[in-house]
Amino acid sequence: MLLINTENIPGKKYEVLGIVQGNTVKARNFFADFGASLKTIIGGEIGVYTKAIRDARKQAVQRMIEEANALGADAIVNIRYQTADIMKGAAEVLVYGTAVKYAQ
Repeated sequence: MLLINTENIPGKKYEVLGIVQGNTVKARNFFADFGASLKTIIGGEIGVYTKAIRDARKQAVQRMIEEANALGADAIVNIRYQTADIMKGAAEVLVYGTAVKYAQ
């Protein structure tokens, strides 16, 4: 599955199948928060949060790909990411794009 954040795929003609999306909601971990609060004192990257966000993005992308596969898509174009706080300590990662099928 080709994933691209541009509106077009150079050299390809295709039909639009529709919008596909994937999301996940992740909650913070109390123990990770404690370690992260110490890190804010000395500075630097908070690795546990970096990994959590990376994992959330991967999961959301995988769900979007599954939705596109169900439509018979060959690619997803114009991909965008969005995050939102759901409640204190929990955030949603949403990824969406346009599923397309190559013209025969």
